[in-house]
Amino acid sequence: MTGSRTFTMIKPEAVAAGHAGKIIDMLIENGFRIKALKLTRLSRQEAGTFYEVHKERPFYGELVEYMASGPIIAAILEKSNAVEDFRKLIGATDPMEAAEGTIRKRFAESKAKNAVHGSDSDDNAGIEANFFFSGRERF
Repeated sequence: MTGSRTFTMIKPEAVAAGHAGKIIDMLIENGFRIKALKLTRLSRQEAGTFYEVHKERPFYGELVEYMASGPIIAAILEKSNAVEDFRKLIGATDPMEAAEGTIRKRFAESKAKNAVHGSDSDDNAGIEANFFFSGRERF
């Protein structure tokens, strides 16, 4: 039986700090199946396009620079109720407000460097997955 899908990125500071393996372990332990996975790096232009929805916000420039600052790990995850369950697993954007045991509580450095990105809707999960993965890269 297949479930719904969501998209995530392990962000540059979490990759650099060596937390990627622990984060991936948490995904699997919480019932997510990895359907696509890659280590990559966003150019400034790609980061700007990916986060274009935030273009008018004051933090946009910093976000683009940060997301282009180092390698990231992009993934498509599958599980029933994937988007909602993943949002619960990652926790609040601000790690100080995140629940104990969540990814951001364990691995985020700050509200801005919050370890992982998680899609906020089924529609956005599809759009974001398509940004990073071709059809032949998905299983």
